[in-house]
Amino acid sequence: MDSLSFLVVTLISGAIAGTIFGFINLVIVEPYLDKAIEIEVQNRINANEKVNSEEHNNYRFWQKSGEVAAGAILGMAFGSLLGIVFAFGRKTLPGSNNLKKAIILSGIIWLVIFMIPAIKYPANPPTVGDPDTISYRQYLFISFILISGTSALALSIIYKKMKINPSLKLIIVSIIYTIIMIGAFVVVPPNPDEITAPMDLVNGFRIASMFTMGIFWIILGITFGLIWDKIRPHDPTQYKTV
Repeated sequence: MDSLSFLVVTLISGAIAGTIFGFINLVIVEPYLDKAIEIEVQNRINANEKVNSEEHNNYRFWQKSGEVAAGAILGMAFGSLLGIVFAFGRKTLPGSNNLKKAIILSGIIWLVIFMIPAIKYPANPPTVGDPDTISYRQYLFISFILISGTSALALSIIYKKMKINPSLKLIIVSIIYTIIMIGAFVVVPPNPDEITAPMDLVNGFRIASMFTMGIFWIILGITFGLIWDKIRPHDPTQYKTV
């Protein structure tokens, strides 16, 4: 494995997917955030709190201006995660070529660290929830992601070591993972905050967030697989000098 080529694949594919993700978020997700913040500001005004509109507008402008850059950084982080897992599991991943393997692995990671945790803790706009419980809510969410991620990682190692039919192996590890996550759903406490924002806004935000994150992982899998096949960091023979 050529380290430099590996970094090029992970960082470039992550940056491309993350940049596209940032632009999509600006169009699809940000309007929900604007609406949620407008409701929060109006509630503060109704409570006779002082609101600095200029400061608020400047802050939102700064947030939106950095959306694409933040998306690129997030993409490179997730691209590195995808690359590490892909490098160790490429030979055992299902799929007839590296592109298919990358897309499948990308979908698995999306399911494990985003979709499954989102079922337990659906995404809410930033202004929804008690500010005093934000640390506790983050702790619960991260804990659930860790349970899901470490369980999937452990089961992938077990999958590689099992000497039985691949289809049967997949069924076994899937059942074990399902049992673990059902247990986690029961044991890990729910979100402690009552949702007071309009549910059409909250549900719209959740659907938009799920859609954009799904698009991100699809693009990441495709770009990663294509660039991997182009550069081939797993093939050391092409780096030998004659």
